[in-house]
Amino acid sequence: MSEIPSRDPSRDNAMSVAAISSERIETDENLWTRRLVLFLRIMAVISVMKGLYHWAEVTGFIGTEEDAFENQPMAWQTATVYFAVIELVAAVGLWLATPWGAVVWLTTVVSMAVIELMFPAIYGGNLTVVVLESLMLGAYLALAWMAARERPP
Repeated sequence: MSEIPSRDPSRDNAMSVAAISSERIETDENLWTRRLVLFLRIMAVISVMKGLYHWAEVTGFIGTEEDAFENQPMAWQTATVYFAVIELVAAVGLWLATPWGAVVWLTTVVSMAVIELMFPAIYGGNLTVVVLESLMLGAYLALAWMAARERPP
């Protein structure tokens, strides 16, 4: 008969505790990637707030009766519904840190800047919004560049 080798119970216990341990060894190896994910999560929260703001405009939770959704021009209504939907979709993708989330978010940033600059009759042509959107875009591109440099091909 063959003998079954006996297992060391202390070794098994150590491996099972290590497997469920919540302590991670943090290295600076992925510092920029972690910063990028944190930035994406912050942008996700901002996108949720922007999306809910647009839905509040659509449903009439904010504004006066003169500012009601049905009293606005068709271009304003279309842009508001577009941003109400796409901001929330972008927020989900950003929170999950997926590539499609970043693409949808970039679409919202560029769309808002274009509407503010080229169609000022819709939202008033606020240059502050364009500057803020440009700063967020620049921050994303810088973080994505640094994170990509951490992982050479």
